Amino acid sequence: MEAVELRVGFVGAGRMAGGLARGLLRAGKVPASSILASAPSDKNLDAWRESGCRTTHCNLEVLQESTLVFLATKPHILPGVLQEIRPAVGSHHIVVSLVAGVTLQTLQRLLPAGTKVLRLMPNLPCVVQAGAMVFARGSGAGDGEAALLKSLLSSCGLCEEVPESYINIHTGLSGSGVAYVYLFAEALAEGAVKMGMPGSLASRIAAQTLLGAAKMMLESGEHPAKLRGDVCTPGGTTIHALHQLEKGALRATVMNAVEAATNRARDMAED
Repeated sequence: MEAVELRVGFVGAGRMAGGLARGLLRAGKVPASSILASAPSDKNLDAWRESGCRTTHCNLEVLQESTLVFLATKPHILPGVLQEIRPAVGSHHIVVSLVAGVTLQTLQRLLPAGTKVLRLMPNLPCVVQAGAMVFARGSGAGDGEAALLKSLLSSCGLCEEVPESYINIHTGLSGSGVAYVYLFAEALAEGAVKMGMPGSLASRIAAQTLLGAAKMMLESGEHPAKLRGDVCTPGGTTIHALHQLEKGALRATVMNAVEAATNRARDMAED
């Protein structure tokens, strides 16, 4: 089945679902007319309609009209939603959960036996086709479903199939990690403002610095420590600056942040 033939549905129309849908639209993989989103009120649906997508207040309609269905509700309401849509789930459906903390075991228990279900963890930059996503498949999903999902979502950024145990780690690394990078970019720009550069210029240069550094990591395949060392010259500006970051325990603090977010994701799965 080609991605262009898919009818794609979203049960839940919040920020993450909207970001993923906009990424698919920008990449031209799925036409807006083939996307249907449901939510209990119009609060989140207006933006979908502005993008040309179809909307509904009926979750069952999404199942009836779609073949690939993304579950994007809040974790605490997902069991009720699955109970509602369960009678409409058929063998032709591919069900992909974006819901944090809900395991494949839980999804398979609450959906009909043999349902083709996968668990996906995206991040917000999917909206600019620069996301980082990982997914794991349930026992009912085969190579075809995994390949289709990867083909569809690779247009939104990096997309990798992983063991399910990596998904919570990905949340701490990349799902939440986007916010760590924004905080670092903000601090980088404010440092320049302190030294006399206008804020708007400093923010643009900070963003481009992060983009360029990331591109060098991806394209060179070098370890970041090697690339960092390449910037340093004996007695130069960079090594003096890095000394201050080390004194501030930047490395350990970031590692602690990834650990805290990962553990919180694991706790949510047990709640």
